[in-house]
Amino acid sequence: MTSRTEVGAWGEAIAARYLAERGYTVRDRNWRAGHGELDIVVERAGVIAFIEVRTRRSDLFGCPEESLTPHKRAKLIETAQLYLDAHNLSEAQWQIDVIAIDLDDRNAVRRLEHYECAVEG
Repeated sequence: MTSRTEVGAWGEAIAARYLAERGYTVRDRNWRAGHGELDIVVERAGVIAFIEVRTRRSDLFGCPEESLTPHKRAKLIETAQLYLDAHNLSEAQWQIDVIAIDLDDRNAVRRLEHYECAVEG
């Protein structure tokens, strides 16, 4: 049995590779401030994107993107703003994207969806 943490870490590694293959530069992974965490922070064409990765091995509790609650969305916006402030990027163009990944029972990707600007800040 694979733990929830292991599935999440696996999904984040898959997402980071996916983004790098599409020309994004990974700036940070698992950046923390206060009670918030940003899974992946990337940059492409001068735009900072904060990537929330949602990974599931089963649809028992719905698809991965459905698990992003209003509370989590608010926390992502707050943490993104802390990141921008901490890195003197308050004037930067930025967005929050979601990458949803469905894995099979062998942890192979069944589906990967990248939703750009998925959380309005």
